Amino acid sequence: MRRLAALIALPAALLLIGADEPQLVPDVSQRDVEIQYSFTGADLLLFGAIVYPDGRSPEKPADIVVVLKGPEQSITMREKQKVAGIWVNADEAQFRSAPSFYAMASSRPIDRIVDERTAAIYELGVDKLQLSPSSLNESGELSRFQAGLVDLRARSGLFVERPGTVEITDGVLYRARLPLSARVIVGDYTAETFLVQDGRVVAAAVRDITVRKSGFEQFMASAAEHWSFVYGLVAIAMAVGMGWAAGAIARRI
Repeated sequence: MRRLAALIALPAALLLIGADEPQLVPDVSQRDVEIQYSFTGADLLLFGAIVYPDGRSPEKPADIVVVLKGPEQSITMREKQKVAGIWVNADEAQFRSAPSFYAMASSRPIDRIVDERTAAIYELGVDKLQLSPSSLNESGELSRFQAGLVDLRARSGLFVERPGTVEITDGVLYRARLPLSARVIVGDYTAETFLVQDGRVVAAAVRDITVRKSGFEQFMASAAEHWSFVYGLVAIAMAVGMGWAAGAIARRI
């Protein structure tokens, strides 16, 4: 009987403990992003509220970190070297779970909010991403290839960090803006919000975002996927027709 009573009391105790922790009520300005021929990117607003158990914010302000992450990809990074005057592929490294897009904003610099271990657990920062290398490179080589991947995607606007840009009003309401690059791929994205107090993540919440093609781009993508043979024939016919038209115009000129 005592064991049964303990088993019954344990979930209730856990609920009471959880009730003492603050909660997040997040949202995002766009949950459905459409990519058309004129798509030049989007500016997403991530906002929400912090709900404290007693209704009052603590004396020491909490911190907020928001992370916008795209679908994971398997990617191979290659390093080129010049051999006998010719550039050839030399070393390479493979990563199984590189995010196609990653953007992060925080109320303060990450190193002032959490320690290295906590940042690595929650992947707070591009240098803390767990890319799951599948190749047998040495740790030094993997670090070099990971740094190269981060640099390439940062220059393409696919990896973004904006420390100190999350605005917190009255210790309760927060908001942050993160750019969505025009080079993003279609798929399911996640907007994660973390509430940090005294270096500890005390609450987290997720909102889903869908990035999809629409209009003519969606039609072309569906045609290429479902009617690949017809799509190929039409593409060849269009290329030949445009080449013939360009030649005809050039002869007249």
